[in-house]
Amino acid sequence: QVRLVESGGGLVQAGGSLSLSCAASGSVSMFNDMKWFRQSPGKQRELVAGITIRGATNYADSVKGRFAISRDNAKNTVTLQMNSLKPEDTAVYYCYADLVVVGPNPALYKYWGQGTQVTVSS
Repeated sequence: QVRLVESGGGLVQAGGSLSLSCAASGSVSMFNDMKWFRQSPGKQRELVAGITIRGATNYADSVKGRFAISRDNAKNTVTLQMNSLKPEDTAVYYCYADLVVVGPNPALYKYWGQGTQVTVSS
């Protein structure tokens, strides 16, 4: 069974930096897309950043220029470097990964981490 485990959350002052990591355990060859989402109280979960298997990245407008996503395909890990943090970045951050199975029985498997809290104080 594949599990995603996040680490690196915590409390930081506005303007500070945090790095979130997500590692996969279980039997998996290589994920297709890997992403970070976040959810704050009373709001819907939103996409923060994503990276494809080839390394193409995309970011929410609110974090462009401040956050950077990267991945290590050999280790099946994804990292979110967060700089110039703002109080509005406070949320639970979730790691996401999907796995595409091709062939006679194609399938898309989606995996989520349990979430890690990021709190930015003003």
